[in-house]
Amino acid sequence: MERRTLFKLAGIGALGCFPLLAENKSQNTKQSQKHQRKREFSVTFKHNILESGKCKLWIPLPSSTPYQFLTSNLALSGNYTNAYISNTQIPTLFAEFDKVKSPNLEIKFDITTYERTTDFEEVQAKFNKNAKIPQEVKPYLVATEHIQTDGIVKTTAKEILKNAKAQNANDCQKAKAIFEWVATNMQRDESILGCGVGDAKAILESKKLYGKCTDISSVFVALCRSIGIPAREIFGIRLGQSSFSNAMGSAKDKVANITSGQHCRAEFYVRGYGWIPCDPGDVAKVRLSENLSNEDQKIKKLREYLFGSWEMCWLGYNTARDFILTPIPAETPLNNFGYPYGEVEENVLDYYDAKGFSYSYISVEK
Repeated sequence: MERRTLFKLAGIGALGCFPLLAENKSQNTKQSQKHQRKREFSVTFKHNILESGKCKLWIPLPSSTPYQFLTSNLALSGNYTNAYISNTQIPTLFAEFDKVKSPNLEIKFDITTYERTTDFEEVQAKFNKNAKIPQEVKPYLVATEHIQTDGIVKTTAKEILKNAKAQNANDCQKAKAIFEWVATNMQRDESILGCGVGDAKAILESKKLYGKCTDISSVFVALCRSIGIPAREIFGIRLGQSSFSNAMGSAKDKVANITSGQHCRAEFYVRGYGWIPCDPGDVAKVRLSENLSNEDQKIKKLREYLFGSWEMCWLGYNTARDFILTPIPAETPLNNFGYPYGEVEENVLDYYDAKGFSYSYISVEK
């Protein structure tokens, strides 16, 4: 049976009334959107499972923040038995299917994004080394399986900051020194599956400073945490054309096939100010794709822009690392949640294989 479900933005679900997507309360919401570039997209996620049998799907959904939010209801269609928002803190759509020949699920929504920029004079003025770190930010100081903060991670961070000027710097200046080191020294490796595993300590111990966006952002995050600066990865997906490079997002006539557009960015927290965006992974990606060096003007400008700014031809899903999906799946814990996760008769589908899974994602800019 083909079903259609409309989740209203107010979030009316089978279990009652709840917010559809969790707002990132620790984000600095005072930044003005007046002069930031606004973009609007219509997005369609299609999942047509090739295996037959009892099926379960967990799909990451956009988080609600001051720089991105849904502007339509979440429209579902497919032959699912049941579908609901199973987690609002790690926005997740869960759908289950009885034993059907071809389980299918389509999700449609509209989203508005605003370019993120940072006024570093304001950051400098608001920085307070004695300010208490909010409770909701403290988890982003803690080590996880893939974000270790001891051993070579801590010694590398100290080496980056070894000169007297860096040692006396504020949190933002220290984070910038780490960002410059990561964006300059880490290389993108296209042979790595998906967005990479993001095992920061293993990368540093190997002395092979290469990977994809999750690997590169995770090294930045781990180095920041090791010296007491809260930091986190944001897992998401590209939506459309970038003004900097096709490597950062491409579209034809405003239509983008984003099926393989998963991308991990990063943020760090400055006491007294809030979260600041950055993206060392795309520095490495553009440098490789356009055969540039660290000394090329384009890379210098991009490196400067991507410390403190995000071009919002991208949406963010969540910050989850080494966690358990809701309801509990066969694979636990999950490293991160930037791809759809599915099971057919307890067989875990390969979420890196879009054709084999199978899923296809399209974004249309308005």
